[in-house]
Amino acid sequence: QVQSVESGGGLVQPGGSLKLSCVASQRTFSTDAMGWFRQAPGKEREFVASISWNGGSTFYADSVLGRFVISRDNAKNTVYLQMNNLKFDDTAVYYCNAGLDTRSIVRNPRLRDWGQGTQVTVSS
Repeated sequence: QVQSVESGGGLVQPGGSLKLSCVASQRTFSTDAMGWFRQAPGKEREFVASISWNGGSTFYADSVLGRFVISRDNAKNTVYLQMNNLKFDDTAVYYCNAGLDTRSIVRNPRLRDWGQGTQVTVSS
């Protein structure tokens, strides 16, 4: 079973920042595109951001563009999500997954098993 471990979530006020981490366990991490997804209560899981295998290309959902930054460290099998200027609508459980490239991962995340996610709550 290949499953990532997400961390770094918490409770933050609107306008605040958080940095999420995802430690991946698949052996292909260094050649995988990686992405962040989120699921709010009562809603389907949605794409947030993705990054190419070497970090040279990134792609963001319109809702987070300009506020979130995705990065990765292949030596640590880790992908990060720096979240700035957080809004109430960013409240969700955040997950990571792997994919073929930064665009196809949006609708076709590759890993069958999702991690437990990390809860982000934006509240005043």
